[in-house]
Formats: sequence, C-alpha cells, structure tokens
Amino acid sequence: MPFLEGMLAGYGIAIPIGAISILIIDIGLRYGFQKGFMAGAGAATADVIYAALAAIAGGILVVALKPLAGLFQIASGLVLVSIGCLGIWRAWRSSNVPVATSPNQRDIWRTYTRFLGLTLLNPLTVAYFTTLILGGAGTSLVTWAERFAFVLGAGIASLSWQTLIAGFGAAGHRHLPSRFRLLLSLAGSLIVIGLGLRILITLVNTI
Repeated sequence: MPFLEGMLAGYGIAIPIGAISILIIDIGLRYGFQKGFMAGAGAATADVIYAALAAIAGGILVVALKPLAGLFQIASGLVLVSIGCLGIWRAWRSSNVPVATSPNQRDIWRTYTRFLGLTLLNPLTVAYFTTLILGGAGTSLVTWAERFAFVLGAGIASLSWQTLIAGFGAAGHRHLPSRFRLLLSLAGSLIVIGLGLRILITLVNTI
C-alpha cells in the first residue's frame, strides 16, 4: 500500500539520530515544547517536499541533484558548524538555559523556516530520497491518489517522530536542573559541530 510505503520512508529518514534530531531536542530542551514542535514541523515539511519529489519526479530528480550534491554538502556542513558554534556561544552567554515563555508568532515561524531550510540542505536527506527513487519508489506509484497516499504517509510518520523527540527535549526542560540542561545543550552543540566538520572533511577527501 502506498500509504504504508510512505510511512516506512518517513520513519526511515526521521528515526536515525543525526544533526537535525539533536537540534530539535536542543530547541525543546532550551525553549520548551512549542518551539521544539515547530522545529520538528519544519523538518517534517522538508521530508514531505522530498517525498513528493520522489513520488512525482522519479528518476528525473536523480539527474537534477547529482550536479548539486557538492554544493548541498558544503552548505550543510557550514550551516551545521555555524549553528553549533552559535549554540555554544548562547550557552556560555548565560549560566542558565533560557526560561520557557510564550514565544511570539514571529519567533515561532522563524524556527520553523530555519529547520525547513536546514533539513532541505541536509545531504543525508537528499541522499536518502535519491536512494529511494533509485529503488523504484517513484515508478511504482501510478495514480495521483497513490502518490498522495505515499506523501501523506511520509509526512505523518516524520511529523510524529519529530514531535516525539521535541517532547523528549521539552520534558528535560521542565524536569532537569538548569545546569544539567546547560551541559546537555553544550554537548548537543559540540555534536552538531562534529557532524558538520565530518561532512566537510569527507567532501575534501573525495576531491
């Protein structure tokens, strides 16, 4: 069934813990569930976009993405290193993790768009859905109803997982001591920097 295939595809890209997951947990940890959820929603939207391209464009997307693969890797690596450094700077600027308040709508949507763009640039996301296309996911979906069911399944799966990890971070925000939350935030930022550097180093080694 296309819907179940879509859900498997969505969970397949969402569940492995990577830079995006760590950043979503960190947002929930520092700011609470509302901003964490919007960060996850941005990531899930990117997954839906790629799932739709996989379902509709098929093999055409592979040809289009290959020349841009290096640019995606450079941009993603630099963005991850920058976000990790910014996270460390924010953590050291204050001895406490920011207290949860009701964020304004502008700040909420800024978080959403930031994670949408970051996930779209994530080379792991691009590689995953490219592999999905090469495996025949696009060619097996004949009707528009099947394509819609595939994309819907991928979106529901991705959003449900991103919401779960945002809730995990928000639980830490509510129950963990502020100093421990600060250490976790610093650790998460260091991991994100490491992942960004690994992308850049891998790219340099292939040149």
